[in-house]
Amino acid sequence: MGMDLELVPVPHKPRLHKRISAVIGQRIRETYRYDTTLWRTALAGLWTLSFLTFTATILGMPTGLGIPADIALAAVVGTILLAAAGHLIALLIAMTGLRIPRLFAGCLLSDLFIVWFVLYGANMDWVASTVIAVLCTALGALSGIALGLLRNKRVAAGLLLASALMLSQLALAGGGQNKPGDPGADAVSGSIVKPLAASNPAEPGPYAYDSFTYASGNDLHRKEYRSDAALLSSPVDASAYIQKGWPKLRSLFWGFDYHALPLNGRVWMPEGEGSHPLVLIVHGNHMMEDYSDGGYAYLGELLASRGFIAVSLDENFLNYSAWTGIPDNDFTVRAWLILKHMEQLAAFSDQPGNPFYGKIDFSKTALLGHSRGGQAVAMAADSGRWFKDDPVWKTVTDRFQISSVIALAPTDKAIDGQQAKLKDISYLTLQGARDGDVHDFYGDRQYIRSSYSEGSADFKSSLYIADANHSQFNSDWGLRDQSLPTGLFLDRSLIMDGTGQRQITKVYVSAFLETTLLGKDEYRGLFRDYRSGLQWLPDTAYYSRFQGGDYRTLVNFDEDRNKYTAGIGTASAQGMAWTEELAKDREDKSKTTYGVVLKRTAEKGDEAYYRIKWKEEDATSLDLPEAEGLSFALANRNADDDEEDGENEESSLAPEVEVELTDSNDTSARLPLSEIMDVLPLPHTQFTLLPWLEERVSDGKYGDPTEAVFQTYELPFERFQEVEPALEPENLTEITFYLEEKGDKIMLDDIGFYGGNTENVR
Repeated sequence: MGMDLELVPVPHKPRLHKRISAVIGQRIRETYRYDTTLWRTALAGLWTLSFLTFTATILGMPTGLGIPADIALAAVVGTILLAAAGHLIALLIAMTGLRIPRLFAGCLLSDLFIVWFVLYGANMDWVASTVIAVLCTALGALSGIALGLLRNKRVAAGLLLASALMLSQLALAGGGQNKPGDPGADAVSGSIVKPLAASNPAEPGPYAYDSFTYASGNDLHRKEYRSDAALLSSPVDASAYIQKGWPKLRSLFWGFDYHALPLNGRVWMPEGEGSHPLVLIVHGNHMMEDYSDGGYAYLGELLASRGFIAVSLDENFLNYSAWTGIPDNDFTVRAWLILKHMEQLAAFSDQPGNPFYGKIDFSKTALLGHSRGGQAVAMAADSGRWFKDDPVWKTVTDRFQISSVIALAPTDKAIDGQQAKLKDISYLTLQGARDGDVHDFYGDRQYIRSSYSEGSADFKSSLYIADANHSQFNSDWGLRDQSLPTGLFLDRSLIMDGTGQRQITKVYVSAFLETTLLGKDEYRGLFRDYRSGLQWLPDTAYYSRFQGGDYRTLVNFDEDRNKYTAGIGTASAQGMAWTEELAKDREDKSKTTYGVVLKRTAEKGDEAYYRIKWKEEDATSLDLPEAEGLSFALANRNADDDEEDGENEESSLAPEVEVELTDSNDTSARLPLSEIMDVLPLPHTQFTLLPWLEERVSDGKYGDPTEAVFQTYELPFERFQEVEPALEPENLTEITFYLEEKGDKIMLDDIGFYGGNTENVR
């Protein structure tokens, strides 16, 4: 028997790779399936974050095409990168099958990486970069979602989310408050001091003045240094100092290279006949494309009105660029260019018909610099240390007498293993405690390296300003001390306004030059005691040092490490811990000077003192019969132990110090230091918006919140004689410092005597 079989065809399945391709193709076609109107609208928040990130980045590394062009470039680049990366990530998410708004998620992840990459590349550590990137991306995403909700007419939810975002931003902006004991804006030190009987040195003087520029004429970007220049200068060849670090892109930008550096200057010159002192002003290392030399016009105009020829030198082509770096050996070249400008000005002055003809008083020259320029002017004043074999050195030193150097927030880097030392050249340095760029008081080091012959009328002075920063010494540098985007995270809430900071600068620079170049002694008291000029200064806390040719050293603690020796005398102590230590800056680095640190350990009611004693016959070098009073530098160290314990009690920040003088007859007079000048607490600066960021930005540059900053105290003998008329200052044999409260801690340096006749040794 047979059976008929019917063959039923088996369905043919597509091959595996075709099935996978079909699934992938389907998923790709549905990439944007879940990106509804709400999520597409929310992309606006993510795009805004991308645009702002790229804008901050490009403003921190300008192209030189101008701010509008840079912002437009940021918008284009940010949009293209966000779109490309967002769509690519959306496709990858789609292939996984995840049912989420994929384009929105792709743009969110792209923003997260963009923000992280920008911050990490701007010297913020990876932890801070990650946290901030997450917060910013979340803020951008939620802002976009709020907008999407409003567009979808879900008004209540949209407004609620928008309100929550605004409140969260206000909460995050609450950082940067004063610590307890931090000197406030109205800090005033000590007893009332009689104001100087002189006019405000920051006010314009009686001279009308002309303003013009001189230039080598080959500047591609600024007409004032090209066709509008009144005088043509000769370019100079810096190839002896620059061998690398000058890319072709830098030459393309400027139109020259280091073989033909221009001598460009902005001049403010008094009108009329007669010669005038010369003041050269040198900027620091700002962004190359954001020109710096015009930012000192406020000083140039003031000084010209008061009888000085002021010239702001253009060294922008030596500055840093994000696109081309910084030239080789720029510190040396900055100083060398100052000498070349002086050489050029000397040549101008010899040309009949030239505006400089017969106008420069070569015996009275001052150099003023800011930041790296502040170091460059000290190097130029001590030019033989670096340039003795360069022909310009003899030309300049034969013609010019550099009498004064002024440094605004200067750097102080060793160049070729050497640093400038000034001898019988008056020196002034100003520094802000809220300086987020040169955050250590490096001008203090140059102050220490400046010295004076006995009887010299020259002097050195420093001013530490509690609420000043770095950039505002230059009117064009903006408000922040770090370039963007890092600068966004610096706290500006307690920094004084630029007008106030430049008022301080005008007062001190003008008074210093009137004193050191024109010999007007009515302003000298400002440098001995800043309180005599408070009527001209904005409210903040000030700390100043002073020393001149009328100072005779008893002890400076640098001669040895034996704490029992003290110059010509010996030292002893009771009821306190005492040791000789290096004075250190915020980064715990040496200020190149030692001092004695005293801390009271005695119980209440017991005496605690530090005493220096010498033999009367050994005191010849002190010239006590000619002296007018005792001088010493003191730094308040009361906060040291509180910082170590995590505390900062206001009651512990004002040490009670008394000073006693004893003569060879054992007659003594004791004076509370507060009757002369209070010992103010030192500023404690939080540079960033949040304390957590302090050690996470700029390679951890922000170390301790303060550093050893000294205040000079001058105690007239007559004040001691009011306490004890029998005291014979000319026969002194002992000085004793008492600390009255347990835990009081101070650092002393430069103990000696001031006063007596001085004469100009030039």
